[in-house]
Amino acid sequence: ADRAAGYLFYAALATALVTGVGWALAGASLGEVLQRVVTVLVVACPHALGLAVPLVVSISTGLAAQRGIVVRDRRAFEAARQVDVVLFDKTGTLTTGHLAVVAVHGGDEAAILGLAAAAEHEAEHPIAAAIRRAAADRHVATPAVRDLQTVPGYGVQAVVEGVPTLVGNAAFMQQHQIDRDEITTDHTVVYVAQAGRVCGVIELGDAPRPGAAAAVAALQHRGITVAMVTGDGVRPADAIARLVGITEVHAEVTPAKKAAIVMAYQQRGKRVCFVGDGVNDAPALAQAESGVAIGTGTDVAAASAGIMLVGDDPQAVVRLITLAQATYRKMVQNLCWGAGYNVLMLPLAAGMLAPVGVVISPAIGAVVMSLSTIIVAANAQLLRRAVV
Repeated sequence: ADRAAGYLFYAALATALVTGVGWALAGASLGEVLQRVVTVLVVACPHALGLAVPLVVSISTGLAAQRGIVVRDRRAFEAARQVDVVLFDKTGTLTTGHLAVVAVHGGDEAAILGLAAAAEHEAEHPIAAAIRRAAADRHVATPAVRDLQTVPGYGVQAVVEGVPTLVGNAAFMQQHQIDRDEITTDHTVVYVAQAGRVCGVIELGDAPRPGAAAAVAALQHRGITVAMVTGDGVRPADAIARLVGITEVHAEVTPAKKAAIVMAYQQRGKRVCFVGDGVNDAPALAQAESGVAIGTGTDVAAASAGIMLVGDDPQAVVRLITLAQATYRKMVQNLCWGAGYNVLMLPLAAGMLAPVGVVISPAIGAVVMSLSTIIVAANAQLLRRAVV
């Protein structure tokens, strides 16, 4: 808008100069020359350009809010129109996040759940919530815990009743050089280890969100690459990916690795939208051009993203991109209307049709100039029809 107003300024100044010199050379009086010059400057007033973008911004922000999209950073919203790649987290984003413990292996079920629930009692991740919920449903007592430490992307470690305890994924066990049996399952697997050995394994199941497959299909139909980036194991990640139609899966990745994957796409010239809900997603949300946080996720994820979805429907990502593209088109249209209309009226204001008796006074010029503002305002309102 600033550039368009700048070009219009120079065009108006040049037209006014040519008008003044032309009428003076034609023998017009000083009053007539001033009248033509003033009319040119009045008609060229970039009044409409001042409304062209802000009015569309205001309307698009309201439309976004009505569709459950909270725009916290306009740059992230504008970047969404050029997205080439959409990366989804799995648990709580593509899936319901309502994990449930489906099996406990390794011995005393109550003891294993009690250890895991005790270590996970402060964690926000859906896996931790599911373990605590299972322990509560089974009326399992949780032992005392101290020295609790969360390792994002891996699990938690603590001292439970004086014994060092680890609760986390296979990579976490490998990191601490703890041997484990491979579990063949499509479920998410959490290992519980004490004193350097695995004492139990917890399996948790989840289901895709109802709109996940439709969202993935809609994005792919637009030519956008869709991939899953998750800290969960390969088998459960692949199982959900198959259900929602995703073929590119990055599993068992740490929060730093998620951000690195986003950066790798960016280094290939891609514009990335990352969609996530957890603490583990915060680095990737901050790294992506458009970070989109699921509203039902953690506060850390919401604070790291430029855009937040009030609900948890993945199809809102499609609506976000559609609205961003429509908003930009409407801004460009308004700039063309605002500047183009004024430029077309300049010759008339300068008196080009004076030989046939058509001369515009400064007052009429002011009315004509105002029409461009009305056109811009009306065109901005049409944005409401462009987005469903």
